[in-house]
Amino acid sequence: MSKKLKIGLFGFGVVGQGLHDIIRGQDLNLEIIKIAIKNPEKKRSLDAHLFTTDHDEILNNEEINTIVELIDDAEAAYTITKRALISGKNVVSANKKMIANHLAELVELQEKYGASLLYEAAVCGSIPIIRNLEEYYNNELLHGISGIFNGSSNYILSKIFNENMEYGVALKQAQDLGFAETNPIMDVGGYDPKFKLAIATAHAYGLFINPDDILNVGIQNLNDDDIRYAKEKNFKIKLVPTARKISTKQVVTYVLPKFVKSDDFLFNVENEYNGVTVQAAFADKQFFFGKGAGGHPTGAAVLSDIAALRYDYRYEYKKFHQQNGLIHTDNVNIEVYLRYSNEDTLDQLKVENIVERFSRQDYKYVIGSISLKTLLENRSILEQEDVFIAHTGRYTYTEQQVQTVTEEEVFFN
Repeated sequence: MSKKLKIGLFGFGVVGQGLHDIIRGQDLNLEIIKIAIKNPEKKRSLDAHLFTTDHDEILNNEEINTIVELIDDAEAAYTITKRALISGKNVVSANKKMIANHLAELVELQEKYGASLLYEAAVCGSIPIIRNLEEYYNNELLHGISGIFNGSSNYILSKIFNENMEYGVALKQAQDLGFAETNPIMDVGGYDPKFKLAIATAHAYGLFINPDDILNVGIQNLNDDDIRYAKEKNFKIKLVPTARKISTKQVVTYVLPKFVKSDDFLFNVENEYNGVTVQAAFADKQFFFGKGAGGHPTGAAVLSDIAALRYDYRYEYKKFHQQNGLIHTDNVNIEVYLRYSNEDTLDQLKVENIVERFSRQDYKYVIGSISLKTLLENRSILEQEDVFIAHTGRYTYTEQQVQTVTEEEVFFN
């Protein structure tokens, strides 16, 4: 028999209300005791006595055994989560930035105090990717995980490629629909998918990576020339986070716009939908698809975690505890499309093996190979308005990189 959960809910915005809609009227053996909000003056449909602006009223309440954290403020979410875990309360969170930045510490707190932190809703909304990486792929050799992790940027790109909408118009529409913030850089700049990628990589490979060590390049510099080039090649551009094993013991991570071909699962993932591709040694390629945003889809993922807590479910982080010797590296070269205006950009980014080049007065591009390490070291160049970069999907290796891979395979086989 499941145990009864008595919940303290932090945040009653889109997701909080979506969660309440889902659980209302169902016999789920749980009860929301108190809801923390910011604005007590706002009119709400629930009993006013259910709400509080005092976090301590929830965190110090011994009757409450489960905290559900659904607020936007990552630092406040971290404080709430840490205090709850230390007091032995289980936590369900949807805050990807907080989790990505503090995951190693939060794992230690769970083990020390015997509490559980679940966060399926923090990565790709309604898609159950975390628990699948944790459980289904527990003993599988994963070659890579990639996909569309951000509904806002995907909505914008869908409008551009399917309806010939201008970037600015598509962005405004996404903002009007609530998919993008007034300052949309977290989404279109690739920060949101970077945090999600860091979390997914922890469960895919057992690596706790500082998000600052993951390259993220967004779509904010996309222009008509880039769109025309992609369409001429029958590609779509998608913002794709990737974690990939490039050798026996090395994993690379990055978030980049990518030219996607029509035979790629991601080609037909449109609007606010997300899609995750997992490439495994034995299960081969598998694809997860679903809504990545919205109160009810995300609320459903939160409820899935809450329901799991009734049976004392915990992430075991088996791949992390196995100490499998995997390391995070930037030791790989990727082939990219690079649009630029200043010739010095090619030298600064150390573009090699150029296989295609075009130049006119107002538009220049090359297709060539660039080291991921060089891109990380020159993020400021990639943020310049006259520069746009997209991954072609291909990897290239220097002789030194090939030698490293060969030595690893000899040593570990």
